[in-house]
Amino acid sequence: MKQQYLLSIDQGTTGTTVSLINTKGQLKVKGNREFRQIFPKPGWVEHDPKDIWKSLRLSIKEVFEKSKVDPKSVIAIGITNQRETVVAWDKKTGETVGNAIVWQCRRTTEFCEKLKKKGVEKSLQKTTGLVLDPYFSGTKMHWILKNNPEAKALAKKNQLALGTIDAYLIWKLTGGKSFMTDVTNASRTQLMSLDTLSYDPGLLKLFSLKENMLPQIKASGGHFGKTVRVAGLPSGIPITGVLGDQQSALFGQYCFEKGEAKITFGTGSFLLMNTGSKKVMSQKGLLTTVGWQWPGAKEASYALEGGAFICGAAVQWLRDNMHLIHNSPDIEKLAKKVEDSGGVEFVPAFSGLGAPHWDPLVRGTMFGLTRGTTNEHIARATLEAMALQNVDIMNTMVGESKVKLKTVRVDGGAAANNLLMQLQADYLGVGVVRPKNVETTSLGAALMAGLAEGVWSDKKDLKKMDQVDKPFKHRSSATERAKRLKRWHKAVDSMQAYYQSVR
Repeated sequence: MKQQYLLSIDQGTTGTTVSLINTKGQLKVKGNREFRQIFPKPGWVEHDPKDIWKSLRLSIKEVFEKSKVDPKSVIAIGITNQRETVVAWDKKTGETVGNAIVWQCRRTTEFCEKLKKKGVEKSLQKTTGLVLDPYFSGTKMHWILKNNPEAKALAKKNQLALGTIDAYLIWKLTGGKSFMTDVTNASRTQLMSLDTLSYDPGLLKLFSLKENMLPQIKASGGHFGKTVRVAGLPSGIPITGVLGDQQSALFGQYCFEKGEAKITFGTGSFLLMNTGSKKVMSQKGLLTTVGWQWPGAKEASYALEGGAFICGAAVQWLRDNMHLIHNSPDIEKLAKKVEDSGGVEFVPAFSGLGAPHWDPLVRGTMFGLTRGTTNEHIARATLEAMALQNVDIMNTMVGESKVKLKTVRVDGGAAANNLLMQLQADYLGVGVVRPKNVETTSLGAALMAGLAEGVWSDKKDLKKMDQVDKPFKHRSSATERAKRLKRWHKAVDSMQAYYQSVR
């Protein structure tokens, strides 16, 4: 029987990756193209949607040229994407209106401050699970509508489309026949109620938006349309899985049960924990988000999300600024030369502290330096800090949700570091699992697409494909963990006290 494949589109912040994944959940081949980053003003970040579409088409072409696979063997498409980034286009012509406003863009800071003064933040958070911040899509859509004359004119004619990247790609792939998004992406717009899984009329009014401007919200697995005249692909391939990138990584890590969590080690670290059908509203700066909605399900699975701004970037700093190492993986070998950090405590808050501390004005600080401090001690302290800041976030998730942490899955570049993974397990007090396939974001979208298309029947069927590279069992006692965390928290508190005194 001819091998069949799922085509996974991972549209990220700096590039687009397209992967061919077989019906055993294994990666056959992938293609990637980067695209321009546009910075029109300080704090503003944009993408040209045409660049994104071109990067997708080139990646599709590369995949089939590399693999020699017949595109007709693709049975379904899954899409995962950078979240919160907003595209505007004309429903009639399909032409985009200006550049996409990227999730990193801070142009709506002033508008967010105005809304906070109106006292709407608490009710908004209760409805959406999100804090009031330029990060999310709603204020970006409001900005486009208020500041782009073409968008204003199209809105008057009911021709304006506003959507996140997934909605734009679905539109393009289906030749303009489908204007849809999924619940995970919609949950990041600050326009969707977590209870009803539909747009909230009060929030639409708050952001001066109309529902006809926005894509229809669907379950993460389902029918989003079929390809129409896409170069390199036959027409008629169904798009059946859509997830925001972090939710897709959680799904691709097989974290289907309540209490299962994942950490993505990138420039920063992204942590998500499955809280099941329970919607946990955080009081300590975590985000409540939709994890996914199974094909045909009425209810959604929810997750808590938090992140540290600096993770792998701390290793890059040791490499590029301090010249302690030549290549990032060298840090493990250097740190292994010592048993501990020699009393050095490093808090890598180069751009402030994220969850659960939320202090944007502190900066990176080292404590405990002596004349006996070596490069090895600093390398070790850096790895310890990367793990410890994740413990703070994960412990907050557990405390707020009252959900017992079952296991933690890991992915991202630094997940290859065995010492770091062991430290993470020891400090968390639970097992850490690294899968063989660390391309979990692409895998998640493919799994959801295959599930909706009937390639797999249920989560048990999916779990059979889970392949573990290495499990890390925690070796520390509760007393040892408490002692280590106490020292870390003293360092964080001292750093915050110092910067508070000099503000």
